This record gives sequence, C-alpha cells and structure tokens, in this order.
Amino acid sequence: MTDKTSKPVAVVTGAAGDIGAAIAAHLSHSHRVAAVDIDLEALKGTVSSLSQGGTDITPFRCDLTDAADLKRLGEAVRQIGQVDTLVNNAGAAASLTLHQMTPETLASDVALNLEAALNCFKTFEQDLIGSGSGTVVNIASVNGLAAFGHPAYSAAKAGLIHATRAIAVEYGKYGIRANAVAPGTVKTQAWKIRQEANPDVFEEALSWYPFKTLPEPSDIAEAVAFLVSPSARCITGVCLPVDSGLTAGSPALPRTFTQSSDFDGL
Repeated sequence: MTDKTSKPVAVVTGAAGDIGAAIAAHLSHSHRVAAVDIDLEALKGTVSSLSQGGTDITPFRCDLTDAADLKRLGEAVRQIGQVDTLVNNAGAAASLTLHQMTPETLASDVALNLEAALNCFKTFEQDLIGSGSGTVVNIASVNGLAAFGHPAYSAAKAGLIHATRAIAVEYGKYGIRANAVAPGTVKTQAWKIRQEANPDVFEEALSWYPFKTLPEPSDIAEAVAFLVSPSARCITGVCLPVDSGLTAGSPALPRTFTQSSDFDGL
C-alpha cells in the first residue's frame, strides 16, 4: 500500500455537498484530498465525518469566484503535496427559467458553473503539467446536454463540457486527461428539500427515466474515480452521463410514435 505522505493531491471543489463529499471519500483511497468549499463550517463537518474512517482530507475555504481567493488556495494546497487531480464539482443554479432570469442571476450562474471551473484549472495548471499525468474531471450536468430548466445554469454547464474538450485537446501533450461527468437527478439534499415541497417529486422524475433507479452521490463518485484511475488512461475529452438513461431518451415518446404497449411501464 502506498504511504500516504507519497500520495499525490486531488483537489475537490464543492466538497461540503453530498456529491463532493462522496467524491472526496472515493479519491482518498489513492490521493491526499484538498477539500474545497465556500461554507467552512459545513466543510469541517464533512471532513470530520470522513476523517473518522482514516481518510487523509484537508479542508480549504475558498470563494472560487474570487481571483485573490483562488490564488491563496493554490498556494495553500501546494503545501500539502503535488497536485495531479482536479475535480471541479462546485455548482448551483440561481434562476429556474428565462422568465425569472435577471442580469444578476445570469452572472451568478455563469461565474460559479463555468468561470470558476476554468479559473480553478488555470490555478493548478502548472501543477497538473508538472505531475506528468494530470487528470481533470468537471462535474457538468444533463442540463448541459438538453433543456431541463435552469437555462443559465444549463448554458454554463454546456460551456463546461466544451471547456473539458478544449483542455483535453490543448493539454494532452503534457499527459493531462480531461473528462466531464453529467449527473442526472441525484438524491442530494437539494432534491430532498424539493421532496418536502412535493412528496412525489422523485416518482415524477423517475417517469422520464428508462432505468427506474435514480443515481446516488456514490454513483457519481464511482464514475469520477474511474476516470481518474489508470483504467481510463486513454479516455479523454468525453462527457459521461450518469443519468439512468435520461439523455438516451424517455419511453414516453416512442410510445406515442409507435403506439406500441412495449414501451409502457411495468
């Protein structure tokens, strides 16, 4: 087993949330994890919980939309080791629809979901190059692949998918691989809050999914761990949906087009 002092560092943003915490836990088997979030108290709770299992995780508070804060983050993370992995997981949606969108919510959605990820990559660019085998995984969304509401957030995530390909093409010569993961409806705290307002929200969501099981945070983390691992050494520039088939299509439309009961639910 690798001595933990010789493990490379994986930077995981948005690490206080359900998906970020799951990613940090999975990557801690192969890396020292720099867990980054703007909410320091929530982050400390996550790190404390994960550290009880013997994982090597260090919390770092950072506003990823602030250039000075990002510079400080880079300097602080370098003190714990060589960064060879960056997971841009931080994200949130400010406006539900174009009708509700304002210049302020548009700027907020683009700043956090696209600009922060690219600026974070630039912060650790030389570290990733210097590692000789850097990996970047950007957590996008199925919203970046189709129209599912939250248009400004979705446009930013579509941009993040393109940015992933751009990194793969331009930085492949340095041994850097860049991929994206596009989660579907994941059972996170945000969705559980929606469930309080609408107890049937998960059942309604499942009606659109061919595979009648919604992803958990650990499913996203497993995909990230695979893309970071040597098993994916020739995979770069892809966007991997972890969405129970949502972006493949819904059975409802071919049911209408074919009028065949073979597309009916069980």
